[in-house]
Amino acid sequence: MAATDYSFVTVWRVAGTREEVIRVLARVEDLPRWWPSVYLQVFPLEPGAADGVGRRAALFTKGWLPYTLRWDLEVTQPITPEGFTIAATGDLNGTGRWTLAQDGPETVIGYDWDVSVGKPLLRRMSWLLKPAFAANHRWAMARGQESLALELRRRRAADEHARDAVPPPPGPTFRRR
Repeated sequence: MAATDYSFVTVWRVAGTREEVIRVLARVEDLPRWWPSVYLQVFPLEPGAADGVGRRAALFTKGWLPYTLRWDLEVTQPITPEGFTIAATGDLNGTGRWTLAQDGPETVIGYDWDVSVGKPLLRRMSWLLKPAFAANHRWAMARGQESLALELRRRRAADEHARDAVPPPPGPTFRRR
């Protein structure tokens, strides 16, 4: 594996059904609302087919380190309650695979992320900062699990008062200018 290549396996466990989870994950345009610590902006490019294949969006993202990434996401395999696959191009290039499995009242969510860095500065620094970049990814995914759990609670709230009682998701570390 080259210094600019990364392979991450993340596992989340959240209260809810696969159907509830996939409804959240499948709507890329909602990422800045429920996962604002990472997804700063999403620009839909193509709606794709009814099963999600071909859906494309331009993303502006960050983690806890003070740099941002611009990349495009394209759904390459159908969105189902079992999961889906995406392709990334731009500052990140590669594939991501979401898998969902029901375990009683919880959903176990796997995310396999195999990417290489395309952003020139990060490519040049990757050999030195690979552990920091990996920690940045782990931080981002931990915020994702926390934010998804909050979003599911918000969606299941019995009324507006209960919905308002759910805390907001964590925001970005370094505010952009």
